Amino acid sequence: RMEGYGYYRLPTGAEYRGELWDGMFHGRGELLLPTGGSYRALWDRGVAKQGKYAFADGLEYDEEKWRYCDGYDRRFYTEICSGFKAPGIPQLTNRDPPKIIPEGCYDCGDGFYDPKTRRVFDYKRKFLRNADHDEHEWILRTCRKAWEIPTEQKPKP
Repeated sequence: RMEGYGYYRLPTGAEYRGELWDGMFHGRGELLLPTGGSYRALWDRGVAKQGKYAFADGLEYDEEKWRYCDGYDRRFYTEICSGFKAPGIPQLTNRDPPKIIPEGCYDCGDGFYDPKTRRVFDYKRKFLRNADHDEHEWILRTCRKAWEIPTEQKPKP
């Protein structure tokens, strides 16, 4: 079994870098996710005992002091770091420019969701998962949808 410091790539595309013991994550290590996020933790026989998740843009998740799109402050993290764009130029997602969503689909963060097939794909069209009923309802209620009718900016009178 693997022991010492090493790298391990999971079938999902995630990669672990850190200490191993008896074939398990054990000690300090980081799980690098294909979406660009990472989870640094202190592991004990394959179980994370304490850790921090960081999104691809560097924002660290903090359950106690979470101030990101919380209902009171609706700015994206990039807007908090870099400021707002000029008036009239919207920022629809934290990633700017936003990814192009296929027609009839929704942007659900780690990819796009097709409500007809109830499947989530990454933006390279690789299958990620099937959505259960709760995720389906949440996406339809809260996520950004592709425009069904192209819009044109009309000049102000």
